[in-house]
Amino acid sequence: MAQAWSVVTDEELMQLSSQNPELRFERNADGTLATMAPTGGISGNRELKAGAYLLSWVDSQGLGEVFGASTGFKLANGAVRSPDAAFVAKGRLPEGWDELEDQFLALSPDFVIEIRSKTDSLETLQAKMQEYIAQGVRLGWLIDRKNQRAWVYRDTGSVTQYPATAILDGEDVVPGFTVVLKSLL
Repeated sequence: MAQAWSVVTDEELMQLSSQNPELRFERNADGTLATMAPTGGISGNRELKAGAYLLSWVDSQGLGEVFGASTGFKLANGAVRSPDAAFVAKGRLPEGWDELEDQFLALSPDFVIEIRSKTDSLETLQAKMQEYIAQGVRLGWLIDRKNQRAWVYRDTGSVTQYPATAILDGEDVVPGFTVVLKSLL
């Protein structure tokens, strides 16, 4: 469960993150800090699998760049979010982005994956997915291990729920990328 703190700047958030590598922090649009508990083994495994599948496909196709759960994306509303896996299409990253070690990426990813761990509130994650879409993310997968399903959020505003037997698709955002949902549950 996330805990709210007082308003923090980018610099303070970066400093907190570097001083507490065992914790994950995000900043809400109102400037308050949220901490996320470390995940257990199964959640950590599924997060890495999702990122590995995505990275393998994106690299093999030359589609852009993939980022892990420790990457902070500064959204237009001021929030700093760290999805479990994220993709940014080729040509969308600002020049010199890979030289900004101590700065958040000031853009919305094209595609995000969030995997619900045992301590995550489904309502909080659903609100986060809606925020991602409202802030320019084109496609998002919310993997709900507890309920054995996934929700796919699209920039058209549609949200589709899928059963554990589904094959999720990167649609036109990550062309050709598919994952058997069961492998992430």
